[in-house]
Amino acid sequence: MRKPSLLVIFLTVFIDLIGFGIVLPLLPIYSKDFGANGFMIGAIMAAFSLTQFIFAPIWGRLSDRVGRRPVLLVSTAGAAVSYVLFAVASGFTGRTALFILLGARLFAGACGANITVAQAYIADITPPADRTRRMGLIGMAFGLGFILGPALGSLSFDLFGITGPGWVAASLCTVNLMLAFLVLSESRKPSSEHAAPRPRMAQWAHTFSHPKVGLLIGIFFLATFCFTCFETTLGLLISENFHLDIKHDHHAKEIVGYLFAYCGIVGAGLQGGASGRLVKRMGEPRLIAVSLMLVALSLAAMPFIHGFAPLTWGILVQRAGLPWLNLLLVLGVLAAGSSLTRPPVFGLISILTPAHEQGATIGVAQSAGSLARIIGPLFAATLFDYKPALPYLICSGIALAAGLLAWQSLCRSEQPLVSGDTQGAS
Repeated sequence: MRKPSLLVIFLTVFIDLIGFGIVLPLLPIYSKDFGANGFMIGAIMAAFSLTQFIFAPIWGRLSDRVGRRPVLLVSTAGAAVSYVLFAVASGFTGRTALFILLGARLFAGACGANITVAQAYIADITPPADRTRRMGLIGMAFGLGFILGPALGSLSFDLFGITGPGWVAASLCTVNLMLAFLVLSESRKPSSEHAAPRPRMAQWAHTFSHPKVGLLIGIFFLATFCFTCFETTLGLLISENFHLDIKHDHHAKEIVGYLFAYCGIVGAGLQGGASGRLVKRMGEPRLIAVSLMLVALSLAAMPFIHGFAPLTWGILVQRAGLPWLNLLLVLGVLAAGSSLTRPPVFGLISILTPAHEQGATIGVAQSAGSLARIIGPLFAATLFDYKPALPYLICSGIALAAGLLAWQSLCRSEQPLVSGDTQGAS
């Protein structure tokens, strides 16, 4: 039997996230071109997270029962089909295109088990002391996928037309499926313990009956909520504070894209290497608390950075260099804080969870993150229209409260987090 491969599971998530990154930036543009109103655009954007919220615990629990490999193969095949539907929708117009597009995103979310099961796979093959470092590889795959995906989407659009991005994403997922089928082995070891089949709400209740696990999932929800609010409104905030015409100016759109790529590079770099070293020096609980405080600090500062719109990069340096450098500094702190929250949170969740319930528990945590991605954009966009600084200040307060809660509840009881009833997870 082949040994479980950490590289293959990383490539599986990475290639899948490239496909996701190809499609995501195009969704609002395609929806608008097909005649969607604001509500329909929001529904299409939220569709993926909605069905992922519903199905992530189901796929995770199923992987506990039948193994990680078959669930990863089925979910990857489903992702390929969803991108085929996206490509087909791109070739239609009007309501037909919109409804196929909506169906494609709903189906993609339902099949979005890769992250949940990939994290359970890593937990299966990694000793508890190294889990946070290896969970950072998932975050690194996220960051790299979101850096390369949009660029590849733009290139495929230029080369193959409006349906090109969908077909390219489907092709990548097909390659991913073949790679996983040929190389990926099963990581779930047979044991006398099996995950008890539970209805959805019963699974949530069971997971949250463990106070520390429930607290970590709640912290992950709040951290995801804050970052999603930032993702939703960054382009709007830059347009407002730096007087950029995002709607009509191509260079302005490029600048926003570069800012997101910058955040992705910072996040991928830290999750790929620094998170493991920081855990060894600080421990998971302190790293979670400090990372959330960094998020709070950067969100509080961001809406108060103002400057002038650069017409060229030379004018950027001459006329408005300091404000833009300040923005890059704050964005760097935000990206660092956000990227350093996820690995130790999931590392601790994995350590605290018995081996036969890894998939189900991580599925609940991912489902909580999906819920945050449904609520966050609606919350942020609504408040931004009222007062641009308001969503940032409120999310700063939320992140600070979550950081203080982590410091108070996790740091004071750091030793029991890795002892006692968690031996089954080892």
